[in-house]
This record gives sequence, C-alpha cells and structure tokens, in this order.
Amino acid sequence: MPVSKKPFSITIQVNYEDTDAGGVVYYGNYLGYMERARNACLRFHGFPLSQIEKQDKILFVVTGVQLRYYLPARLDDEIEVNLKVQQIRGARVRFLQQVLRSSERLVEGEVDLASVDCRTGRPRRIPEHLKTAFKNHLTEHVFPVQ
Repeated sequence: MPVSKKPFSITIQVNYEDTDAGGVVYYGNYLGYMERARNACLRFHGFPLSQIEKQDKILFVVTGVQLRYYLPARLDDEIEVNLKVQQIRGARVRFLQQVLRSSERLVEGEVDLASVDCRTGRPRRIPEHLKTAFKNHLTEHVFPVQ
C-alpha cells in the first residue's frame, strides 16, 4: 500500500496579467499554475519536458480536470501550488493539486494526464524512470494535505 509522501510545491507571485479589473486571479489561470508545478516537479527530478520529448518520444496531454474554488487569489499574493500523485496506471497519471495562500485553501482538484507517442498521438506507457519520479509524491489520500 502506498505511503503518503510530501507534496511537491512551488511558489508563485500573482502578477497583474493574471488578474481581472478587480485584482482577482482569473479562474482559468489556476490551471496554468498547476501545470507550472507539474513541469517544475519533472525538472526537479531531472526530466525537463524537452528532454522527455526528445529521449522518450512522448508527450503528456491533459485528459481530464476537476477543480473546486474556495477563495480567490489577488494581485501581489504569494501563493503555493503543490501536487501529489494519486494514481499511476499504464499511460495515465492522476495528480491531486492545491493552491494555497499561507494556510488558506484557494483551489484544489484533480488533473489527469496521458502519455502519448510524439509521432502517432496514441497512448504509450509511462517510462519507468518517470514513474519512479512520480512515485516520490504518491499518496493514498485526497486533499486536504494539512
């Protein structure tokens, strides 16, 4: 049975371009923040996306998203975007992700990705070295993490 491990986390400063006229982060931008965290996680483990595409000949595509919004982030906020991996199966991986301001939960949700062959676009098993990187953040629990 998997053991809950520490989430991977990045910090982002909310910029003017991320907000609406009221200084509130536009709801769609949270998906971009979550993608930055997933990409940073792969880079942290030594696998930048450009390398994965060249060496493994795969891409990761989003196949599903479910988000819950609790509180808005605002201009100049420093937010934490974290992730855990809930499931890795074949060509699929499910991330549990959160956006926090201090200890306040702003947004949380699940993002499903599939590994596809660069040339054909067809599903392809996630290579073992990437599975190992993802397993560093594997959890059997859903959020909240705290």
